[in-house]
Amino acid sequence: MLDAKLIEQVKGYLQLLEREVVISISKGEGENSKKLEDFVEEIAKLSDKISVKEEKLKFTPSFMLSSDIASGITFAGVPLGHELESFILAMLQVGGRTPRIDEKLIERIKNIDEEYNFETVVSLTCHNCPEVVQALNIMSVLNPKISHTMVDGSFFTDYVEEIGVMAVPATTLNGESFSNGKISLNKILDKLTGEKSAKNFESLKTLDMLVIGGGVAGATSAIYAARKGLDVAIIAKDFGGQVEDTLGIENITGIKYTEGPKYMEDVRSHLTEYKVKVYDDVEALEIASGSPLKVKTDGGEISARTIVVATGAKWKLIGIPGEIEFRNKGVSYCTHCDGPLYKGKRVAVIGGGNSGVESAIDLSNMAEEVILLEFLPHLNADDVLQEKLKEIKNIEVITNARTTALKGNGKVESIEYEDRENGKLIKKDIEGCFIQVGLVPITDWAKNLDKNERGEIITNAAGETNIDGVYAAGDCTDSLYKQIVIAEGSGATAALSTYNYLMRK
Repeated sequence: MLDAKLIEQVKGYLQLLEREVVISISKGEGENSKKLEDFVEEIAKLSDKISVKEEKLKFTPSFMLSSDIASGITFAGVPLGHELESFILAMLQVGGRTPRIDEKLIERIKNIDEEYNFETVVSLTCHNCPEVVQALNIMSVLNPKISHTMVDGSFFTDYVEEIGVMAVPATTLNGESFSNGKISLNKILDKLTGEKSAKNFESLKTLDMLVIGGGVAGATSAIYAARKGLDVAIIAKDFGGQVEDTLGIENITGIKYTEGPKYMEDVRSHLTEYKVKVYDDVEALEIASGSPLKVKTDGGEISARTIVVATGAKWKLIGIPGEIEFRNKGVSYCTHCDGPLYKGKRVAVIGGGNSGVESAIDLSNMAEEVILLEFLPHLNADDVLQEKLKEIKNIEVITNARTTALKGNGKVESIEYEDRENGKLIKKDIEGCFIQVGLVPITDWAKNLDKNERGEIITNAAGETNIDGVYAAGDCTDSLYKQIVIAEGSGATAALSTYNYLMRK
């Protein structure tokens, strides 16, 4: 099940076990059970600190990890793909390794005094799921009143249908819906306790530079500033930005192939080489001009001599009935995450650019039929993608289509569009819809920065904005192209301009 190279890597990690780990396996019949049994047997051979026993669990097939303390961690499915890391971390933590999180978070988890039983439905191709699985596993290791089960949606299709999951990660708490989509450990604790974790900004002196945004532009700005000896900090609602939601990346010079979450993990690791303070789960609310500049956030106020705004962009809404109502109930934005839930079903993709065509091609390997809708008379995707599209038999391409509504009862059941050539309204039955119509900048909060008609912050060649001492970089600006390397370059430009500005002052 694991290739030789991967087996050696896993074996190396398991040498770090400090105590015996017991894998309790709940066996069943069929191919899925055999896969899970083979996986457990293969893992058990890699360390003499691992033993296996049979035990009846809620999900069959599944297995639970425990040591001399009950961990409450269960895997209902084979944790391969993006979840292999979740499994290895769980093994190490159950085996005595302390989770690498802030001491204040550990204290918050241990102080929980209620019984919490979490379940998270995932797909193994989802790059957002591991963050949720790993956060809830950590909570289960640190607090005996908390348990967590990762449920592979492809293993338990009937269960997924029963609880109405149409997008992953989907987490339930004590049988009730808790969250849909990526959610950080901090936010999970905030939601459970009803209290937002304090950010101790009061201890910060006036910074040389504050970066707002945790994507590649913001991280590059911070690294360049730190290398110049500036006192710099990053605040970000979600560290990683758009790149965190990107699967295959093949256009960064010198890196033939990487994946978004791995790349941003490397970026964060790079940041730790410098004295850059990173504050996650902080939302900027306003920039107040003055000397020093002040940024109001949902966690307090921060003073800085200069600011780099690098808040990036988010998926664009098309503004039709049903789009918001059916989000996570058939409406999705990520084929890698949610595509496996639509195996053998009929789905639609809205958008004929690179993202839309790539999504349609990806879905064609899982769905029975894919309908690709484009507003214009022609697709805008690269020629190489359009040529590949023509070779796939189960994709129907419809151009000159103005999507008017998504309809259904509790979930998406049909899509309506207008044929722009004759004005005829057409309805097609579908079970899912993936919207891929581009991005919009995250700039609404920055009321006093000059923006163009698309909401992008207007900058000059140095990254300067209309406010003295405030610079901007990346996809939130009016840069002509939106690419990782361009965002990084503009982040470096903003940082160097900031340094020159401070030297002049």
